[in-house]
Order: sequence, then C-alpha cells, then structure tokens
Amino acid sequence: MSVAEPRKIILFRHAKADWPQVTDHERPLAERGRMDSAVAGRKLADSGIPFDLALCSTAIRTRETWKLAVHELPHRPKTVYEERIYEASPGELIAVLNEVPDDAQNVVLIGHNPGVHGLAGILAGTDEDDSRDRMNLRGFPAAAFAVLTFTGSWKAVEPGVGTLVDYWEPED
Repeated sequence: MSVAEPRKIILFRHAKADWPQVTDHERPLAERGRMDSAVAGRKLADSGIPFDLALCSTAIRTRETWKLAVHELPHRPKTVYEERIYEASPGELIAVLNEVPDDAQNVVLIGHNPGVHGLAGILAGTDEDDSRDRMNLRGFPAAAFAVLTFTGSWKAVEPGVGTLVDYWEPED
C-alpha cells in the first residue's frame, strides 16, 4: 500500500457503561451499551470500510464494545489491546497512531472521552458536510464514531492532517 493512497481513522467511543462497585477500568457495559455496540457495528459494516487494524483500550467497557461491534463486520481485523489508550489525551492517542505500520490502510481506535472527541476535533482540519456540527452538538456520546481521512504515513498523523467525512451516534 502506498502512503499516497487515502487512509481512514475511525475514532469509536465505547458504549454506555454500568456503574457497579468496581474500579473505573473494570466497569462493564450496561444493557443499553450492549445493544448500542451491536448497532454501531452494523453501521461500521454498512460503511464498507475494510479495517486492517483495531486499536482498543484495555478497559473492560471498550473491550466489550469492540467484541460486540466486530461481530457485525464482514471481516475481523487484527485487534491490539493497548493500555496507553485508557485515559489518553489527544496527544497520547496521536503517539499511538504514529506507531501504526504503513501497511495498514484503515484503522479503528476504540477509546474514551474526552480523548476520542478531542482527537477527532484536532485531527479534522476540514470537513465535507455537517459532520463536525453533529459531532460537537452532544459531545460525542457513548457508542458514537467519527470517520476521518488523510493521506500520508501514520508517522505523519498530527493536528489538522485529516478531513472529517462522517460521524454517527446512536439514537436516544
């Protein structure tokens, strides 16, 4: 794959989590989160994006979100569970993306707010429709995802490099 070909970054926030008496990292999905994860997976499948790699936080709620969403995809990408995604800032998430091998064209990152929402806004230099307004209207709720495109090496991912081409969130 040439670095001149457009790449896609899908920033996917974990679905709604429950609040049992466990540490934040160990919080599981709520029933609503389990349903929304499957719906988000179908929406990702409908996008037709062939994912080469999934980078997922090690938190229980992100792992459960991805497990339910990936089941809906026609092709299961390689998944890497990355501790650095948990509670990461946008800059820390960029550092993770900078390590993606250039043979991966399309990457989905399953993480947490405020990092995922912040990263979507920072990477999106321009947008082609009302995606940015929709993304910012409700603050990137649970199970939402943003699709950004860029051209170049993963090492070149930096603020303003991308174009926000789609945004989806589950219905209330």
